[in-house]
Amino acid sequence: MVKVTFTLDGETVARLRGMASRMGKPQSQVVREAIKDYEARAARLSDEERARVLGIVDRILSEPATRTAAEVDAELGAIRVARRRWGQRRSARRRS
Repeated sequence: MVKVTFTLDGETVARLRGMASRMGKPQSQVVREAIKDYEARAARLSDEERARVLGIVDRILSEPATRTAAEVDAELGAIRVARRRWGQRRSARRRS
């Protein structure tokens, strides 16, 4: 653990102390859990980011296809075969 110092306003300190008391946990643990929760929520896209990404997807979908479905299927088939071969070589090495 690393010891750090923060400056918090009185209301935040009171909330922290109250939560720690109600939960029966040290204040530092409450802060760690709050940061983990905040990080998980902040990892989601904001409304602006979501709109930008959806705009890109809409633009891509509106553009004409550059290859036929048969060409795409052939490439995907080749990738699957290559992956299976790679996995077989790796499995054979483990058995040796």
